Amino acid sequence: MATFARATYNAARYASIRPTYPQELFTYVFDYHRGANGSPAGQWGTAVDLGCGTGQATRQCLPFERVVGVEPSGKMIDEAKKVPKLPEMKGSLEYVQSAAEDLSFLEDGSVDLIVSAQAAHWFDWQKLWREAARVLRKDGSLAVWGYSEFRLTNYPGATAIINSYSRGTDPKDSIGPYWEQPGRSIVDDHLVAIPAPQDVAPGQFSTLERVYFRGNHHDHLPKDQSKPIILQKTVTWGGLLAYLNTFSALHTYHQKHPEDLENPEGDIATRVWNRLRAHVKEQSEGKGGQGVEPDDEIQIEWPVALVMAKRT
Repeated sequence: MATFARATYNAARYASIRPTYPQELFTYVFDYHRGANGSPAGQWGTAVDLGCGTGQATRQCLPFERVVGVEPSGKMIDEAKKVPKLPEMKGSLEYVQSAAEDLSFLEDGSVDLIVSAQAAHWFDWQKLWREAARVLRKDGSLAVWGYSEFRLTNYPGATAIINSYSRGTDPKDSIGPYWEQPGRSIVDDHLVAIPAPQDVAPGQFSTLERVYFRGNHHDHLPKDQSKPIILQKTVTWGGLLAYLNTFSALHTYHQKHPEDLENPEGDIATRVWNRLRAHVKEQSEGKGGQGVEPDDEIQIEWPVALVMAKRT
């Protein structure tokens, strides 16, 4: 993604504020890799995290003897290398600067599991399915996931404010037009644009499985593939503003509209933050009074789409 490579992008702030993935998600992926109902057991040699960013998901591949994070942005890799591997990780941890579609540094049939967290919407799947088929061993697995727009868990009415800000079409009053496309639309549409491997690399993978950890959101998604929300976080209101400030579209918006930073009511992110606080204050009056000061806490959540396939 081009924004992350810009010299002005703050990768350290990105790493400190973005949501972390719960252990339940990795357990779900590892159980799929392990196999069930008599399927061959997964092996635990090498795991590869594509588009690894600052290494959040990379460091969670605990069962593997070797874990490789792959990321095209040198700034992101520099931040990833600053964070030591978790004590529970017994194997090696390394990072390689490369596009996800070019795994030429890996041998044929040498990888047990490929994962990708919040990056699969940028990949060229016409190339990636073929490259994944090359490097995965028989019965190896691929699991990629992405989260769509956040919600205030206990204030569903705030969703309209969030969507107007993040997905609106007015180039002055919304950051919607400044997302890099088609990636943003793909993740907002729950990765449904990822093609089935059978259409790209026939005979190389099992049927694609899709799971949606969506809770009460997005009722148009198949009910039999849906599960409760799995990605939640309690943050301070100040932390929520910091999160809004990591949006790549905001970074681009300010490049196009530097005058917005001089707005006496605060920049566009601060203004929507204030609208959210006003909404929550109004909705909570008489119900215990949810605090909306910068140090008060608020619960947020993200629907997650998970896509998995196994090498045959």
